[in-house]
Amino acid sequence: MQPVHGGNLAWAAAIAGCDSEAILDFSASINPLGPPQSAIAAIQSAISQLSSYPDPNYSELRTALAQVHQLSPEWILPGNGSADLLTWAGWDLSELAATYLVTPAFGDYWRALKAFGAKVVECPLRAGVGSRELGAGDKGDKGDKGDKGDMEAGEQFTIPLTPHSSLLAPPNSGLLLNNPHNPTGWLWRREEILPYLEQFALVVVDEAFMDFLPPAAEQSLIPLVQKYPNLVILRSLTKFYSLPGLRLGYAIAHPERLNCWLARRDPWAVNTLAVAAVIAVLQDSQFQQQTWAWLPPTRSRLEQELSQIPGLQPLPGAANFLLVESERPSSKLQQQLLKHERILIRDCLSFPELGDRYFRVAVRSTTENERLIKALWQITT
Repeated sequence: MQPVHGGNLAWAAAIAGCDSEAILDFSASINPLGPPQSAIAAIQSAISQLSSYPDPNYSELRTALAQVHQLSPEWILPGNGSADLLTWAGWDLSELAATYLVTPAFGDYWRALKAFGAKVVECPLRAGVGSRELGAGDKGDKGDKGDKGDMEAGEQFTIPLTPHSSLLAPPNSGLLLNNPHNPTGWLWRREEILPYLEQFALVVVDEAFMDFLPPAAEQSLIPLVQKYPNLVILRSLTKFYSLPGLRLGYAIAHPERLNCWLARRDPWAVNTLAVAAVIAVLQDSQFQQQTWAWLPPTRSRLEQELSQIPGLQPLPGAANFLLVESERPSSKLQQQLLKHERILIRDCLSFPELGDRYFRVAVRSTTENERLIKALWQITT
């Protein structure tokens, strides 16, 4: 079956007719510089602890995270990846009159909201200058590109809502968005989101890719969480540190809300090895600095080289991936790359607003990026 998420190497290997280890994966946005050696060493040291249950309160892990964000530990709740915590955020949102969801949206948002019967109001993302809906041209004739809302000089994405508008949302409603946005990679400034904290009963901001920006550039709302009890922030630790197999994320929110989540979920959501690895990498400033130095120039070069390929137009972004508009169906490009080059890109069929004219690629090492560019030139020209 066509995968919903990126990183499905078993599916890709079946298409390519090779072992999964032979696939060069651009579909999952994982830091190619990791996992850090600090994580590997911590895992090896923690193996002797496998015969004991983890601390159900995760006190050491919560303290380590609290020190990073200058919060008290009770404001932080670790989970089995941010997707685990998204489930409980979906429960809270479902109890409101409606949830406003900025689209295109990560597929797991739909899962979490539908699981509890939330009423969802879609808010299509638009480009700022022309107020054009992203992907609008994809509905209808696939042979006509139409007006897809491509990013042009001077444009920026805007959140498709009007703060403080009496017509916007009924009372007791919620808002779910991510920053940087997936799949566009757009980064909203903190002040662009602030008005919604006054308007909505609950605002859930997924910052899964925020740590790819250095502290001076990030636009996290974590410093405001103690001021706004209606704010929930979700974070992932697996993308930046290249640890998706360990499954670890965390939520930052008012302790009363987090205690409610604790009462709902299964105990021991995070395994011992994941705890050890994360405590270690949080202190690995060398790996953090290496990533922040590597990403911007590598992403910029990849964007430039993609833009030179006929029929492709990458959108500028702030995360470790690029969304690319394609004149050819992305599913066909995906199949050709797999069968001929053993390269996996992320088609965007799971984002209905984008249709089959966009794909997403992770930013990988310079050598791997060059291999992707060479392969795209061969199959598109």
